Amino acid sequence: MTRHQARGFLTIIDDCSFRISQFDMLSGSDVHFWGSIAPDFDNFTNGFMISDYKLNETYKNASFSVNLSRNVTWDRIRVLSIFDLLTESEFGHVILSNGSDLAPALSPDLAPSPASNDSRDKEGKFGPFRVPTMLDNCKILSNDYRIRWSLSVERDFIDIGLEAAIAIQNYMAFGWADQKASSEVMIGGDVAVAGFTEEGMPFVDDFYITKYSECTINKDGSALGVCPDTIYEGSDPVGLVNNTKLIYGHRKDGVSFIRYRRPVVSVDTKYDLPVNYTENMTVIWALGLMRPPDTFRPYYSPQNHGGPMSVTYGHLVLNVSEQVNECLGPLDAADKEDQDLIIADANKPLVVTTGPAVHYPNPPNPSKVLYINKKEAPVLKVERGVPVRFSVQAGHDVALYITTDLIGGNATSRNKTETIYAGGPEAEGVLASPMELIWEPDRNTPDQVYYQSLYQKKMGWRVQVVDGGLSDMYNNSVLLDDQQVTFFWTLSKDSISIAARGEKKSGYIAIGFGTGMVSSYAYVGWVDDTGKGHVSSYWIDGRDASRVHPTNENLTNTRCKSENGIITFEFIRPLKPCSHNNRVECKNIIDPTTPLKVIWALGTKWSDEHLNEKNMHSETSHRPIRVLLMGGSAEAEQDLRPVLAVHGFMMFLSWGILLPGGILAARYLKHVKGDGWYQIHVSLQCSGLLILLLGLLFAVAELRGLYISSAHVKLGLAAIFLVCVQPVNASMRPKKSSKGEEVSSKRHLWEYFHFIVGRSAIIVGIAALFS
Repeated sequence: MTRHQARGFLTIIDDCSFRISQFDMLSGSDVHFWGSIAPDFDNFTNGFMISDYKLNETYKNASFSVNLSRNVTWDRIRVLSIFDLLTESEFGHVILSNGSDLAPALSPDLAPSPASNDSRDKEGKFGPFRVPTMLDNCKILSNDYRIRWSLSVERDFIDIGLEAAIAIQNYMAFGWADQKASSEVMIGGDVAVAGFTEEGMPFVDDFYITKYSECTINKDGSALGVCPDTIYEGSDPVGLVNNTKLIYGHRKDGVSFIRYRRPVVSVDTKYDLPVNYTENMTVIWALGLMRPPDTFRPYYSPQNHGGPMSVTYGHLVLNVSEQVNECLGPLDAADKEDQDLIIADANKPLVVTTGPAVHYPNPPNPSKVLYINKKEAPVLKVERGVPVRFSVQAGHDVALYITTDLIGGNATSRNKTETIYAGGPEAEGVLASPMELIWEPDRNTPDQVYYQSLYQKKMGWRVQVVDGGLSDMYNNSVLLDDQQVTFFWTLSKDSISIAARGEKKSGYIAIGFGTGMVSSYAYVGWVDDTGKGHVSSYWIDGRDASRVHPTNENLTNTRCKSENGIITFEFIRPLKPCSHNNRVECKNIIDPTTPLKVIWALGTKWSDEHLNEKNMHSETSHRPIRVLLMGGSAEAEQDLRPVLAVHGFMMFLSWGILLPGGILAARYLKHVKGDGWYQIHVSLQCSGLLILLLGLLFAVAELRGLYISSAHVKLGLAAIFLVCVQPVNASMRPKKSSKGEEVSSKRHLWEYFHFIVGRSAIIVGIAALFS
């Protein structure tokens, strides 16, 4: 089974015909049987049609015979495949090793698995070979979930294939119930939980159910809930407890398929149930969201399945020794798109590079494909009227262009027509010297175009062109840490409009104001099981769920939606929430003149009540980003801008060395003959004042203005004022009395004033340094 859920048996009849049986496939555009000499990209695309038989419809357990074309013989065919000419897509293939001798073949883009498929049947030289997706039996569990299995009594194992049309962040669970249970059939159940990691790799784990809850560890170290067998034991160094072995897994067309093996009678008698293959036994199953591993749980944890019975969970009686084939036709997922989604924003460059093809959506494909913002061949969403900036760093042999042609690689060279909207031979560059390409879609741009390489076919993928969105609604936007969340805002006189959008699929998205999770004000957006969006505010004063406290902030115009798993939420809040200082949210004041420190988190599931560890985030920012609300830009918290570093050094030199040195010269160097002490005093004070003013100008220029809001600025300006008073005061000093004459009262008054102002300036200045 590969693309379009193609699955079936191929039998060579004679020199000019073959037979297809038990064939399933979703329909394509212009699909034919295809021949080539090797199963690689170049040979697939340069192959040839071997029969006039067309495969443009959906097949459900069909059987038919096919005749080769007159000019085609088996010795010309080394790889027989199903190929869509319009999209140059390969739906599946087999390798003919010696003439018409069939050999097992897997499509080159199938996900790797840690165990070999040694259970396939072998019946002599010309016997049938089975790929890992083919098993002996199939039973429907729900409209979107099937189980396939093959039993090997002699070798004491059963191979099970779980197949479901679900989102990639969901799990599939299947196992045997405790046959002694009367009502709560899942308690005491021995189940396998299978799914895909965030890197797209298949996994399967052995679980045991002791309670209808997520796995928790008690103070005494004991586990309770839906837990992996290894958690109950503490460790499993020799694999005696985890008795599920991954055989194979892939994710195609929105359908997950994972094949694993378990013993019929396990050596683990504590957490595994024996399978009596000759009897009817109750089995249990479930589908639902899973939470990725974190610090507290280093394994993928299944969340509550929710939903109605027989849709997301259920149980039935099964005899694995009986032949069953209820699965007629392929699973057809409503959402077949698993690629990452990147939403382009005005003036935010999209970095275009190349990388290895791991999960390219339209095989066959070259070994190297285009990456945008470090994501492999994502779907790119752009808005009409909003300029899109590409920073092309893919190498001199890759020229980016936007085209109507799905395949790319210059359609005119294939005698086909295309419309090019941007890019071309000049749109190439490298990391050291990137090329900037600007494209502005307009009302004449189709709803779907493609970004591709001009010199190589099938390196890029789809571009969705839509009408205006967040970029048009908000004045400013920045990417937060790790480029996983985009922060939008528009300032008003007394309020701020805020939006946040995740750049990857998740169950909820959260942003916070603060340097870290603890002692931060957070806003969470999520969509519940009914499809309703929510936005809530919180105060966080600890690292567990009990320290997340809801607040009553005055949030208006709240909106939250999920689009292909991408969460976006919006709200408007006052700059100063309230005047009641006894409420914690009243301290969440936003000062537009001060950088706002913003953090983010993504997770699987959120709720507006009864928060617990399952609501903990799966990903979070590593550092806060300082957002300059009035300047429309951002910087990393620990990044010290060079100009501000110069400002700090100059202020330290002035307040920490020169000005105090001038005071000390006037206090302790009067024994020096002549007016040497006076010259030193004046020189140090003038130098300190000059450097001080230069440092102030550097800071004002870097921040694009003088904002009198923070304590540092207020103290600094007060100290500068006092320092500037001193030279004015010095120019007005009364004449010093001659020896023997009484010092005048004006002189006394001047000396006291000069003394007090000078020392006050030093005290306030040093306070500004430490603020």
